[in-house]
Amino acid sequence: MTIELEEPLLEHDTTQVLKDLFGGTVGGVAQVLVGQPFDTVKVRLQSAPEGTYKGTLDAVKQLVTNEGIKGFYKGTLTPLIGVGACVSIQFSVNEYMKRYFDEQNKGQPLTLSQFFCCGAVAGFSIGGLASPIELIRIKLQTQTGNTKTFSGPLDCFFKIYQNNGVNGIFKGLVPTVVRESIGLGIYFTTYEALVNREKALNNISRREISNTKLCLFGGLSGYTLWSSIYPMDIIKSKLQADSLSSPKYKSIMAVARETYITSGIKGFYKGFIPTILRAAPANGATFAAFEMTMRLID
Repeated sequence: MTIELEEPLLEHDTTQVLKDLFGGTVGGVAQVLVGQPFDTVKVRLQSAPEGTYKGTLDAVKQLVTNEGIKGFYKGTLTPLIGVGACVSIQFSVNEYMKRYFDEQNKGQPLTLSQFFCCGAVAGFSIGGLASPIELIRIKLQTQTGNTKTFSGPLDCFFKIYQNNGVNGIFKGLVPTVVRESIGLGIYFTTYEALVNREKALNNISRREISNTKLCLFGGLSGYTLWSSIYPMDIIKSKLQADSLSSPKYKSIMAVARETYITSGIKGFYKGFIPTILRAAPANGATFAAFEMTMRLID
């Protein structure tokens, strides 16, 4: 299957790259502000010992009771800066790769496999940045009670580095790269397919698609993203939430084996409900913010 672009993509000029980076940053900030409460609940469910929570609602209830509403935004500063940067890069790389394939195809429409490749390259490009950002976020999100190991993002970063060096900072890198590469390949392919279907059905340009539709397509893309890579996210979160001084897990396989033995297949979908609830608003906001920003600055 091929998807035809409504207009030739721009050349690889510095101005366009900067526009893509800025649009991605706005999308990333929107994603964090909308999605952080859901993500906090997800991480708590994923990393807590078996039996800590009865389910999603119990996790929310305990969080509100023990930490108040502000508990949902624990560790927000790190993703607000970091996820903004990651989304900025992934959108910029995805747009760059679309221009690359457009040139290679010499005017022929891009195929779905090419769109998948664009997203996969974008995901791979942010793996090294996303891994330490998510590590710090998870360490802060999983702090409960009055006793705190870390006072903030920078304190968390330096303590991990002092105790575990560079390896500690990049703990969970491999599952993060796998998750981002496959997930974003599916994510961007789904979005482009939905956008181009809308254009074809209504004989309109990309710029004429309404904000409501952009949010809808972004939300559906988020569903396909998380449905496809959630078990890998479980493994990543468990590795990153593990103790710094006396880790329980030595490898990805150790996490997978322990998860299956303890909880079976359902163990790989712990926290899936808040993740799916988050997918629509967070990713809808991301794509809508990106598209609207690009329309304004163009």
